[in-house]
Amino acid sequence: MKPKVVTIIQGRMSSSRLPGKILADIAGQPMLARVFARTSRAVTVSETLFATTTDASDDPVAEYCDWSGIPVRRGSLYDVLDRYYQSAQEAQADVVVRITADCPVIDPALIDEVVSALLEGEYDFACNRLPPPWGRTYPIGLDAEVCTFAALERAWKEAKEPQHREHVMPYFYEGVTLKTENRTLQTGVSPRGFKVALLHHSTDFGDYRWTVDTAEDLEFIREVYRRFDGRDDFSWKEVLDLVHDEPDLMKINAGVQHKTLKDID
Repeated sequence: MKPKVVTIIQGRMSSSRLPGKILADIAGQPMLARVFARTSRAVTVSETLFATTTDASDDPVAEYCDWSGIPVRRGSLYDVLDRYYQSAQEAQADVVVRITADCPVIDPALIDEVVSALLEGEYDFACNRLPPPWGRTYPIGLDAEVCTFAALERAWKEAKEPQHREHVMPYFYEGVTLKTENRTLQTGVSPRGFKVALLHHSTDFGDYRWTVDTAEDLEFIREVYRRFDGRDDFSWKEVLDLVHDEPDLMKINAGVQHKTLKDID
């Protein structure tokens, strides 16, 4: 039987660097709506939902989701692993896709690639980026992490460290040694016994920044959407062509330092 793949988009209003960003306007729609619309186009995904917190500051998020028809679940403010686990369990997921609400150019085709890699290789966890020392080759803002529900449940039971609870999936890949299978795939087994797959792009664009964590990031994304006349059906490769044609665009947020897994809100 085909596994049920559930994408869970996480987001909250109390972002440390740009509070309220997930409801910030991007060409007439809140950012979370842009992320939901793009993510929902992934053909491997059975269901997409939004997971925010029970904190009062996120009441506007829940209200917007209810108003717009976006399925929403609410859970712990800082224990995002628990928020994911409870949402996935309620949705009866076999496979869970983690997307963050600050990635309004997330590409459904890339989500499909990561999901397919996990299912075809029978991995516990697959992704298209890992933090240093492993690295990334896709632009920041195209991140997709996928795991089996069984792996998520094990992490939920075992993980104790704050960075494991807030960042959801480091528990799967910490300490893993990856072997290069080909130009676009590395695999390995973590010290905790999780089978891990890391997908790469054939050309390294890992220093391109297409996420929203600061006012400069938001300005950049708004300019991208303006170039596409407010549409949200463009691909990541169309954005790539755009920034190569107009290199000044990426100067808007070139000075922003990316957060790391050690950053705990």
